[in-house]
Amino acid sequence: MNSKLIFLAQTTTAETPSGRDQAIGIAVLLAAAILSYFILRIIILPLVRGWVTRSKNRFDDMLLDPQLLHRVCLLAPFLMIYLLLSGTDYVPESLAGYLPEVFRSDDLSNTWWAPLERINEVIIVLLLALAVSSSINAFNSVYQTFDISRQRPLKGYLQILKLLVFAFGAVIIIAILTGQSIGYFVTGLGAMTAVLLLVFKDTILSLVASVQLTQNDMVRVGDWIEIPGTGVDGDVIDVALHTVKIQNWDKTIATVPTAQLIQKPFRNWRGMSESGGRRIKRSLSIDMSTIRFLEEDEIASFAKFAPLKEYMESKIQELDSHNKENDPGDDLVWDPRRLTNLGTLRAYIIQYLRNNESLHQEGMTMLVRQLQPGPQGLPIEIYCFSNDTAWANYEGIQADIFDHLLAKLPEFGLRVFQEPSSSDFKTLSQ
Repeated sequence: MNSKLIFLAQTTTAETPSGRDQAIGIAVLLAAAILSYFILRIIILPLVRGWVTRSKNRFDDMLLDPQLLHRVCLLAPFLMIYLLLSGTDYVPESLAGYLPEVFRSDDLSNTWWAPLERINEVIIVLLLALAVSSSINAFNSVYQTFDISRQRPLKGYLQILKLLVFAFGAVIIIAILTGQSIGYFVTGLGAMTAVLLLVFKDTILSLVASVQLTQNDMVRVGDWIEIPGTGVDGDVIDVALHTVKIQNWDKTIATVPTAQLIQKPFRNWRGMSESGGRRIKRSLSIDMSTIRFLEEDEIASFAKFAPLKEYMESKIQELDSHNKENDPGDDLVWDPRRLTNLGTLRAYIIQYLRNNESLHQEGMTMLVRQLQPGPQGLPIEIYCFSNDTAWANYEGIQADIFDHLLAKLPEFGLRVFQEPSSSDFKTLSQ
């Protein structure tokens, strides 16, 4: 800082500028500040806008950020005031003679100009810190227009950089107000390390978590994540230093500490989206009292049914061969293998799924299986993957499959199990 920034109480032998000189000085300060503001706003900024507009580089678009431009324009008048209050230190000798007498004084520190000088320098440091912060925000906005920003977000690192900028600015402001050197305060920070670690504990933990999330590619903006036990289930809309914002499916916004995503398990559905297949896993509960062997006329009918024709021919041949080989003869009663309506239904379902263009036919599991029988019947589980991961489309595909199968069950002599309703009890009572 300028050598003239010392305490007001310091004695000096310099002659105090007259009241007329001080009035002229104030008028010159105001005029120069206003003039510098409008020159920057009306002349220089339009030139910068034109140059940026013609440029094909996207990163120079950050120069057009409204907040950054506003703070730079505010900075210009105070810089002009600083130059004038510095007297001949920053003015060429050829122009120094044109300065008002008050600005050519050897020492202004014994007048009311000294506090004005300090206040002006504090404002300059504050506006510089805000301008740097705005430029960092503008850089992040431009960076987010690139695809890589989803995989490698920089917001957490940039927030740390902004924190350092404001911390350094605070040290400079304190140095200006106390008249001490910046090195004096920086040296003192070493003794306060333990206190600083305690104060910034959450920030340090968040920084470590942010680095781990980014380097391990655990979370990106746009990912669908689910955190068990918290009710958080939705799309990630922002990954910052301290928090991760998730928009739930009910359009509410959940804010989760970044460190929590490292400390607790969560589910990321990105793999599902990238694979292009979304799992369908749902069961039909069959009333076990309707399961039986097929009659001869039913076998003949199903053998003519296109989706089951190949299955029926193969199965009939297999059963005939098996029964002939294992027939005990001698008119003994035995239990030959026979076709069941449930087994035929399973064969029909798998064939139906294979002919469904809305499902993945290769590279992903497709099966129909029986689960453990229970009081609610025998579950027949359908396990496959739709080729559309959009929620609404996925639900439509799944509903179409089960609509069809529920309507098809009576043709196989089967019935879905369901709990008795009030109408069932009413029918029984009549």
